[in-house]
Amino acid sequence: MAISEATDVRSQAALQTRIFKHHLDLGHNKQAYEALTQNPDPCRQLDCLRQLVVVLCERSQLHDLVEFPYVNLHDEVVTIIESRARAVDLMTHNYYELLYAFHINRHNYRKAGTVMFEYGMRLGREVRTLNGLQKQVNCYLCALNCLRLIRPEYAWIVQPVSGGVYERPGASPKRNYDGECAANPAGHRIEILELKDLQKEYILARNRMTLAQHDPNSAAIAGNASAVEMVALLVQTGLFDTALSLCQTFKLSLSPVFEGLAFKCIKLQYGGEAIQSEAWDWLAANQLSSVISTKESSATDEAWRLLSSYLERYKCQNGQYHRCVINKLLSHGVPIPNWLVNCYKEIDAAGLLRLYLNYDLLEEAAELVLEFVDALLGKGHQYFGIERPLSATAPLVWLPYLAIDQLLQALGENQSNINNANLYQKLQDKLALYYKHVSQATIRRQQNT
Repeated sequence: MAISEATDVRSQAALQTRIFKHHLDLGHNKQAYEALTQNPDPCRQLDCLRQLVVVLCERSQLHDLVEFPYVNLHDEVVTIIESRARAVDLMTHNYYELLYAFHINRHNYRKAGTVMFEYGMRLGREVRTLNGLQKQVNCYLCALNCLRLIRPEYAWIVQPVSGGVYERPGASPKRNYDGECAANPAGHRIEILELKDLQKEYILARNRMTLAQHDPNSAAIAGNASAVEMVALLVQTGLFDTALSLCQTFKLSLSPVFEGLAFKCIKLQYGGEAIQSEAWDWLAANQLSSVISTKESSATDEAWRLLSSYLERYKCQNGQYHRCVINKLLSHGVPIPNWLVNCYKEIDAAGLLRLYLNYDLLEEAAELVLEFVDALLGKGHQYFGIERPLSATAPLVWLPYLAIDQLLQALGENQSNINNANLYQKLQDKLALYYKHVSQATIRRQQNT
């Protein structure tokens, strides 16, 4: 009656606002919503809408909040929930999940994915606990599933970065209001995340959770760690399988993982019983077949076996991972195991020679050169990866002359040392024999052509 008699907009707005508040106080959510939609004053209507969102959230009456149609008020309600989500503590009221349900109910999967991705990012920054990391994994998984429901060409979300502003909900970052291609405003940076990017973030989050499960104290620093930082943390904890998988996902070098495992082998070899006992925990976390604690097999043996299995599994054409392991061992003054020497000299004997020279291991370097020359002449060539030894019909062979010259110079500078003098003479004699065979093979090759 009073509303029908109120002739001016201001009076009608005031009456509709009072009706809204009374219905809301009484829990008449549907009637409160109807009063809100009939309010002719946009400012009062927005205030009522904001109050409706807050009150229904506090009462946990989220079903009504999501189901209301919000005709001509969709963007406003999204803005209100977004501002609340970003303003309140994540552990008190979870407006992100409400906003996710709101978008899912309207089949706006891209916006739903964006919401959960932002929620996951905030969890990593603000809730650095195991529970927070578990929630982050679930958030990224939800975001992934949302994008998988979209046609591939539209399966992307907009991720604002530092200084970035993106104000129009659901609008294209590449076009303006008129649909024309728009230049990116100065100072505004927008990053487009596709399905493959979200998959990487999900894998990274899952690795953070795995780390925190093995070492709860690491949750505080793992929450927002990058892929490179996570590799270092995983290696430190002994989760080498996980670290290698992460490196392959983000196309990172595997060298830090091999160096980290080599260092753990060093600590085990020279450590006490306490270190040996602790090592079984991280050894069991890696998928090394038949890791069994017995009197015949120590933790040190199993760690070396794990390293050997990785070098066999992750082969590199130039022996990069063998080289970084050997370099790590030599830098700590640890003798190189025979199996590692034999593996590396078959891949890159010249590289092994250079490593010996870098650490002034002249005797080992000389013995390697003597063996290498013998292999080229046909004695033990299979141990150096040489298919056919030196001959007129065999493929061309070579020697690392520069490294050999450096070795001869180093041995020649200390002839007072009997051992050095003997090695120097042996090398000269062996090289002379090699040059003789090279000369003969060259002459025969020329005659055959």
